Amino acid sequence: MYDIKALYEAENVSHAIQLLAEHPQAQIIAGGSDVLVQIREGKRAGAELVSIYGLDDLRGICLEEDGMLRIGSLTSFSHITKDPLIQKYMPVLGEAVDMVGGPQIRNIGTIGGNTCNGVTSADSASTLFAWDAVIELTGLEGIRRIPIQEFYIRAGKVDLRPAEIQTGILLRRESYEGYAGKYIKYAMRNAMDIATLGCSVNVKLTDDKERLEDVRIAYGVAGPIPLRAHHAEQIGRGKEVTKKTIDRTIETISEAVLEDVTPRDSWRASKAFREHISKVLCKRALKEAIVRAGGVGGEQV
Repeated sequence: MYDIKALYEAENVSHAIQLLAEHPQAQIIAGGSDVLVQIREGKRAGAELVSIYGLDDLRGICLEEDGMLRIGSLTSFSHITKDPLIQKYMPVLGEAVDMVGGPQIRNIGTIGGNTCNGVTSADSASTLFAWDAVIELTGLEGIRRIPIQEFYIRAGKVDLRPAEIQTGILLRRESYEGYAGKYIKYAMRNAMDIATLGCSVNVKLTDDKERLEDVRIAYGVAGPIPLRAHHAEQIGRGKEVTKKTIDRTIETISEAVLEDVTPRDSWRASKAFREHISKVLCKRALKEAIVRAGGVGGEQV
């Protein structure tokens, strides 16, 4: 059923790097929810695999002394959704990964695998883009940390060097403190479907809750890799969001996302449709994020 040439079990991170160096054609396997399916389909037939699934040091979520929120790369989607630190500091990430597949996939699938696949439709990716996540990579030359925007190179390709593994996803205090967000996934089915488009927005309001101090807008499937709507973000900063002005502000910001999104035609949706829903999802996510941040009188809109 599975055409696998060899399977090597890593005992720790150093051992995993050693195995990858000794077997340069080998591929990393964690939860296996993607790799095993691809092998069964013949896309990776005869593969050598280095399993890192047993590396418990890469599981879990913690808050470091400097306020950095660290998510181990082998942390499952289910764990992320239920984790108290995620629920306290950035529940939108828990909501986003709770839309991945079904319960079985969320129990076995890891956030590291989800991001290392390099696909634009990954439900975690757009939210991590919106929160300025940093990717931690460990290899023969030690540890390096790069912004997630630099980690994604092109469709299906990430900046993962030979004999290197992703060991963590980091969220700096200044990226999440005082922010509230919302992720909306548009798909053809309500469950267990790949996103036709995903939009993740987070905002930080001024102390009086009447202006956008900061806004971040990120998309999945609006281009070959996840992306940020920088033009729209720039327009939104400083804009008023009182009861009288919020609708006009949101309309202005959502129109500007068309300067950034670059969707394509596919069997799931046309380019024109994706452009249309990129504005619609931005409006909905932005309004909900503002409410969650305590805006418009704190009333549910």
